[in-house]
Amino acid sequence: MRRMNRTANRILIADDDRELCRLLTDYLQREGLEAEAVHDGNAALARLADPSLRPDLLILDVTMPGRDGLQTLAELRARHGLPVIMLSARGEPVDRVVGLELGADDYIAKPCLPRELLARIRARLRQSSPSAPAALQAGRLRLQPAERRAFVGGAELELTGAEFSLLLALAQRIGQVVDKAALTREALGREIERFDRSVDVHLSRLRRKLADASAQQIRIESVRGVGYQLVVPAEPSA
Repeated sequence: MRRMNRTANRILIADDDRELCRLLTDYLQREGLEAEAVHDGNAALARLADPSLRPDLLILDVTMPGRDGLQTLAELRARHGLPVIMLSARGEPVDRVVGLELGADDYIAKPCLPRELLARIRARLRQSSPSAPAALQAGRLRLQPAERRAFVGGAELELTGAEFSLLLALAQRIGQVVDKAALTREALGREIERFDRSVDVHLSRLRRKLADASAQQIRIESVRGVGYQLVVPAEPSA
């Protein structure tokens, strides 16, 4: 393994296609990122369990032998909130939706251009390192962008990177309807694609978490054909 500068972001690729892994790791390293590859789900989970090896972002193939990418994703989401980009030859919409429902931040079908993958990686890393540190308080909802943490009352929400970014984008415009194209651009770091349901799937997961934490009081409402808005009841006066 070549020596790397740990000031760069660390990318872990989990894919059983060894030739593709060599191509992508070489490309990402030339672009100034640390890149390492493993070839099964267990090895990926082992890297995540060790703080000294833990990556800043995981690229996860769906169809690996043994523990496949979807099983790996489900297990890691119980413990880790790092950004995950699914990479798979199974590009059907239903496969994309399943990956997003399990907590993937983005999904790219093979074959993909390394340059496109790099753009998506950089977008996710930018979303994980916001420049605005100011906290945002709305009723019982509190967001701390610098730490990427969200609270309802005193309880912290367990959110993926994409879910936090969407919640922040909506919370910055409480009472306004935000269209899907703007949410895709701001929260996912890319332009919306035709028949793209990524925002809808992430928001479905986010809605359930907000409902559980706030007894249905804090909610995300959809405005058909327009977009989404966050509704946060005001705190009662003392």
